[in-house]
Amino acid sequence: MRIALAHDHLTQFGGAEQVLMVLARMYPDSPIFTLLSDPRLLDGIIDAGRIRPSYLRSFPAAHSFFKWFLPLMPAAVESLQFSEYDVVISSASALIKGIITHPKTLHLCYCHTPTRYLWSDMHRYVEELRYPRPIKRLLPMFLSRLRMWDWHAAQRVDRFIANSQFVAERIKAYYHRDAVVIYPPVDVESFQQLPIPTERGRYFLLISRLRPYKRIDLAIHAFAAMNIPLVIIGTGEEEIPLKISARAQGKNITFLGAVSESEKRRWLLGARALIHPQEEDFGITPVEAMAAGTPVIAYSAGGVLETVVPGFTGTLFDEQRWEALADTVIRFDDAQFDPQKIRAHAEQFSRTRFEQRFHDYLTGAWGEFQRGIRRA
Repeated sequence: MRIALAHDHLTQFGGAEQVLMVLARMYPDSPIFTLLSDPRLLDGIIDAGRIRPSYLRSFPAAHSFFKWFLPLMPAAVESLQFSEYDVVISSASALIKGIITHPKTLHLCYCHTPTRYLWSDMHRYVEELRYPRPIKRLLPMFLSRLRMWDWHAAQRVDRFIANSQFVAERIKAYYHRDAVVIYPPVDVESFQQLPIPTERGRYFLLISRLRPYKRIDLAIHAFAAMNIPLVIIGTGEEEIPLKISARAQGKNITFLGAVSESEKRRWLLGARALIHPQEEDFGITPVEAMAAGTPVIAYSAGGVLETVVPGFTGTLFDEQRWEALADTVIRFDDAQFDPQKIRAHAEQFSRTRFEQRFHDYLTGAWGEFQRGIRRA
């Protein structure tokens, strides 16, 4: 079985890219097709010889300013060639699911989310863009046309796999397609090798890309008001304004920027709890926290409703306001949670379990697909 992988773009490294790396290890002979890639991002992570970027790579610095190339992306997606492959696995949170495959090629789409900036988050996406106002006024008309393309592109997929029930419901609502749920792989094994500390630090921890929809501002406001230590790991476009806001409100918030995986695990092991103020399609970081035996304080929406068990592995707050988060943190009781039980709960999201479920599903889907071709 000749397998190819496809991914939207390799210009950042987040949860979707973690899933892609696991798929790349599962199918080591498979090339990885993508719109754009940043060689610096991939250095030491994956063999650059496996990457098959689209013609967008010929534009200078395209990987740094990829948002400006959005009008060209549908055509670039459709230009990718898959005629020599039996199976294509697309890892999609945007447009890559629109690839065109041969009728005898099975296309499985592991969908991290229906394209957010076209469906659930379009208005917020336009509002948060730092573009001139005339462009922002015209952009909704373009996005409306692109949304039509995205819907038709989703109909090309043979089978959808969703990373959570939350995403499966959105696939049904927006694309009118059914999806099986296979939770993404989380490296819980690396935490199992580390002892749970007998005493934790005084700080709470937040790990996230610093982007507007992640609602880091909400956490900063809450912890500044309480004067409780908050450590923030991550970088992103909002880093400078968030740091300015934190400094203006107090001195109890620390930004660490990007850290290594081993350092991230150390901070997770020592935290009183992980703070998760955003709505995520699944949310790998809360599961990593639970693998460390650390409880999670999360906004009650999205994927955490499928991973965090209130009163057992963490606690949820219902309103996405800093006052609601602050009230939950003040009421938080460390003694209520058993780190060993929290860690055991996280094991169901392990990489090993993902690999087995995905392999079994692919094998079954390929068999059914082949039988369908023979009947035709």
